[in-house]
Amino acid sequence: MIADIRLKQFRSYTDKTVKLQDGINIIFGPNASGKTNLLEAIMVVCVGKSYRASDSELVMQGKLWGRIDSSLNDGTKRTLRINLENQSPKNFTINHKTIKRLLFNYQIPVVLFEPSHLSLVTGSPENRRVYLDSILEQINPEYKHIKTSYAKSLRQRNSLLKKGDFKKDEIFPWNIRLSQLGGSIVFLRNELTSLINSSLKTIYDSLSSGNETITTKYAPHVEMAAYETNLLKKLEHDLALDILRGYTAHGPHREDMEILINEKNPSVFASRGETRTITVALKIIEAEIIKQKLNQQPILLMDDIFSELDSRRASQLSEYLKNGQSIVTTTDLNIFKNKTNANLIDITKI
Repeated sequence: MIADIRLKQFRSYTDKTVKLQDGINIIFGPNASGKTNLLEAIMVVCVGKSYRASDSELVMQGKLWGRIDSSLNDGTKRTLRINLENQSPKNFTINHKTIKRLLFNYQIPVVLFEPSHLSLVTGSPENRRVYLDSILEQINPEYKHIKTSYAKSLRQRNSLLKKGDFKKDEIFPWNIRLSQLGGSIVFLRNELTSLINSSLKTIYDSLSSGNETITTKYAPHVEMAAYETNLLKKLEHDLALDILRGYTAHGPHREDMEILINEKNPSVFASRGETRTITVALKIIEAEIIKQKLNQQPILLMDDIFSELDSRRASQLSEYLKNGQSIVTTTDLNIFKNKTNANLIDITKI
């Protein structure tokens, strides 16, 4: 867990230090006061990249460098430096060892909630694919490589499709490669979706007073049994259509993790409260899965998560946030009924 973090010329911070504790840390203050920037800094120092910006955008406007220094509870020191005058502007130092990227074994697991994540329930399938992939990248050291290799192979196939004038034996190797890599991706996604579904209703019910039945399932384009073989057949069968489209229409890059309320699509009729509660439940499950798989409690970064939650749901959520370390932002400190054991941080006074 992070004991303290110092931001120098990072986003809106000239030079500020924030001390954190285990359990709940509440960052409060008005809009545009730097609360989200602080969460972003913690995310960067833990996993190596921002969830919303490029490296150059992290440096304070008009400056050529930025820096984050952090201390962990185990005594580890982590420093991130961004120097826009260098060809490779970003590097990390962990206990005097300098590295360019935070690979899997250097990362600290993190679960992030931000308001745009509400589209996880009602938005496009891409949002749910990103959700699954972000969990898998944190619990499986091989997954990012598999996904990257799939994306490269997909670009190669799509390039041929757009060209149109190619021999069939030119595209066949890419059909094989996409099927093999796609099978690996879908197997892991489906396994993860089943794990999420096994506890989704229980977590949702603990946050809600309703009687809805919440389920989720992975929705592949071809039969899950022998997925690799079935996808290869589909790519071969639909080749003429893909040429007309100019892109590959089938595979894990276009599939979905369906979320259903009483067997119906929530994007059609779900209330804002139901949407937020399902999203919160998915984030809690994400944290529990990461802890189970890595034997390490992730840090929870929660940006305005209590907005629009009634007192019962907010109270129940607070119980989950007590586990490990959570950093929560809000504009309204009164949302938290019991702040006795929380670390209260007025963002305007640091």
